[in-house]
Amino acid sequence: MIQQLCPDGVEYKTIGEIAIEIFRGSGITREQVTEAGAPCVRYGEIYTTYGVWFDACVSHTDESTITNKKYFEHGDILFAITGESVEDIAKCSAYIGQERCLAGGDIVVLRHNQDPKYLSYALSTTDAQKQKSKGKVKSKVVHSSVPAIKEIVVPIPPLEVQREIVRILDQFTELTAELTAELTAELTARKKQYEYYRDELLTKCNPPRVELRQIVKKSCSGATPAKGHSEYYENGTIPWLRTQDVRFNEIHDIQSFITEKAVKETAAKWIPENCVIVAISGASAGRCAINKIKTTTNQHCLNMEIDDAKALYKYVYYCVASQYQELLSRKQGARGDLNSSLILGLPIPLPSIEEQLRIVSILDRFDALCNDLTSGLPAEIEARRKQYEYYRDKLLTFPEKH
Repeated sequence: MIQQLCPDGVEYKTIGEIAIEIFRGSGITREQVTEAGAPCVRYGEIYTTYGVWFDACVSHTDESTITNKKYFEHGDILFAITGESVEDIAKCSAYIGQERCLAGGDIVVLRHNQDPKYLSYALSTTDAQKQKSKGKVKSKVVHSSVPAIKEIVVPIPPLEVQREIVRILDQFTELTAELTAELTAELTARKKQYEYYRDELLTKCNPPRVELRQIVKKSCSGATPAKGHSEYYENGTIPWLRTQDVRFNEIHDIQSFITEKAVKETAAKWIPENCVIVAISGASAGRCAINKIKTTTNQHCLNMEIDDAKALYKYVYYCVASQYQELLSRKQGARGDLNSSLILGLPIPLPSIEEQLRIVSILDRFDALCNDLTSGLPAEIEARRKQYEYYRDKLLTFPEKH
């Protein structure tokens, strides 16, 4: 088809060049979302709910409560222009439903005359995401804008080629999703098996139990430098760990940074490597992690430096992770928070260092099978994702017309 319809190459155009209209949505608060009413999309749903395309909205609102209505229609592309990382900023989705819907704030709507699914696929490629990732970081949030989106360059082959690519990618996307769902179900079963044997290993020898405070050499929480002070964030080079990074994991890479000025002038402080970190606030409360790099943290993290003469930090981490449900039962207040006293009072079994080493060795191997992206089921799921991205990008790369 390319040889027949565009033998001299494919034109690459900016979004601004193909736009019939491009505009921002208008704010719709969480309180304005209703079970029935006018269909609407809030920007966060583009990250969490919608894929390359969607044909119906999950949210609705009472139009009479919206003062500055902005509508999108069949074929429009929706971009989320606020996010938490440069890797995801300006994620987009094509609307192929028939109802007229309301666009919430921090959404940019693109109206055009191309195939909507094709454009959304083209805007999800590795190259397109690199262009989007030029978004500006302000405080801890990444922003894009209408001018930035207008500058994104995508290949625009004839509509017949666009539709054939959509047909192929729709089939490939569906097949990949089915295979990934099967692997994910198997992984979920393995994780339950892992949790069972982890708990058995930690308790079957019936060792003495001690409170965490008896083996913690030092504990502290961090701070969030005042958001109004840009000098605390702009061009920051000091890693700043937040509770969303705490996911029962080893943390080797951090995406958020603060400046030296922030460390000097606020309660933010460095913590050494290999602390056992427990999230203490909100939805993430009770989750734990180990930092494998020297970093700072926000105030919603309790950072515990383990006395290595008494316990291995990795062993303590496994013990804390195994008592996640117990930590959840200790949450207090309307927000469901923990505090340092509640966590440090958590009892854990404490066998000899030799037995701790044996248990850690077994659990490390089992943990890798369940969570390591370089082995086991996670590696297979990651391979499927990379395979999909590779062929998608190949299919959407053309010789350029000059």
